[in-house]
Parts: sequence; structure tokens; C-alpha cells
Amino acid sequence: MRILVTGSEGMLGQAVMTRLATAHDLIGVDLADADLTQADQVQALFQRVDPGWVIHCAAWTDVDGAETAREACMAVNGLATELMVENCDRQQAGLTYLSTDYVFNGLGGATGYAEDQKRDPINYYGLTKARGEEAVETMNGPWQIVRTSWLFGDGSTNFPKTIRRLLGQKPQLKVVDDQRGCPTYAEDLAAILGFLVTSDSRGIFHGTNSGQCTWFELAREIAGLIMVDAQRIGACQGSEYPTAAMRPACSVLQSQRLEASGCPDRESWQDAVARYIHLLESGQARHP
Repeated sequence: MRILVTGSEGMLGQAVMTRLATAHDLIGVDLADADLTQADQVQALFQRVDPGWVIHCAAWTDVDGAETAREACMAVNGLATELMVENCDRQQAGLTYLSTDYVFNGLGGATGYAEDQKRDPINYYGLTKARGEEAVETMNGPWQIVRTSWLFGDGSTNFPKTIRRLLGQKPQLKVVDDQRGCPTYAEDLAAILGFLVTSDSRGIFHGTNSGQCTWFELAREIAGLIMVDAQRIGACQGSEYPTAAMRPACSVLQSQRLEASGCPDRESWQDAVARYIHLLESGQARHP
């Protein structure tokens, strides 16, 4: 199948391009190739590529920056997704849209959120991704919404890489311990996407590694993997590090529909972090 992958130079886009390359005819598009907020450019892209499916990874992901650059963020996450929907329906292509745990308010308790629970974002980034989801749900053709969270992988910046760097620079760190989610390795999410686009499954899915933790627990796991004393990392409240955008206290994504669709079991977040840290420590990462 010919698949158009938007955001192909991003962390997830690169993982998708690598993971699915042997099974599909992949065409990647990124900022240098087309402005996905411009209707004429998107239509021309679809006419040139003629995809059977689109994996829409391209997104505005600067959560704090979205609070001030609202128009630009909505254009990228909302309008561009509407254009994807319009052109997929025009050319009878399916669509997989990557979304986020931040479409929820985080007040649902420690068990987190099922796929069909009500969207109620508490920051502007989450609102724009919710608008994208709403656009996808209007499609006439086949669609999938795949929500993920706390994504890390072989890219220029991510949480494990930052913690690894800071532990090499500072004797002590404080990390937030009152926000809980599901760390997700881009390589494992790409495998989930590869399964979904070749399945007959439709609707909303939660694609993460298994298990949950706080940022503090994740940081201590990273410390252990790089043979650093985890006691050097202390816990703190999010209020000690105020940010422009509010973060949900618990955005754990419960998953039932992936399992019901026959998707293979997913590795734990601990295993995923260990594989990524090994990539960094062994010098095999594209972005060390």
C-alpha cells in the first residue's frame, strides 16, 4: 500500500518511515516539502502522491508555546487535519491521526482514561488536538485516531536524553512527582501504527507502552540504567516549576480497543526506556 507519512522528519515520523519501509510504499513529507495548512498545497500533494492511506504525524508539539502562538498552533493541529480529512475523502484514502493524552483534563483519577471518555483539555495544545480529532470523526472513509503520551525516541530532544545530560552536569535534580502518564517509545508506537493501518480496525485507540509512572519515577529509572545513583534525583510538585500551559495530573491512557483488534502485546515502559538508553549509550542513535 502507498502510504503518505506527514511529519516524516520528526521523531515519530522517522520511526514510522523506518519501521514500515519493507512492507509499504512510503512517501514522507515534512516542512520543506509542503505547507499542510495551505489547501492548494495539500491538494497538489495528494494528486502527486495518490496515497491509499495517510499517517498524519505532523503536529505542533510545543505545549507551552501554544499558549501564545495560538493561531499558528490551531492552523497546524486543527486546519491541517481538516485538509487531510477533505483530501483523504476526495481520493478515497484512509487516515490515521496521531493525537495526545492532553485532550483530557487529568482529573479522572489514577485509573486514567478509556478511549470513549469525553474530551476536556486544560491547555491550548490539547484543545487544538481535540479539534483535529473532531475533524477526523467527520470522515466518510476509514479513519483511526491513535492517542499517545510522553513520547520519547531517537530525536533531538526528549525527556530521557535531558535527564541523562543533566545527571552528567549537576549533583542533584528535582523532578515532578505529581503528574502521571504512560511513557511511550516512538519505535514501539510505529509498530502499533504498522499493525493498525493493515487491520480492519476503525475508531479511537490508545497507543502507549504498558504501565504508568510519574516523571520522577521515570527519571529514577533512567538514572539506574546509566549507572547513576537514583538518590541524586528528588521529588517535587509541579507548582515548583510553573509553566505557561497547565498539565493534567493524571493522563494515563487505558487501552482496550488495541487488544480487541488483535494488536500484539506491548512492552513495558521500563523495557522501552532500557532499549532507548542502550541505543544512546552504545552510540547507535541518529541523534546522540
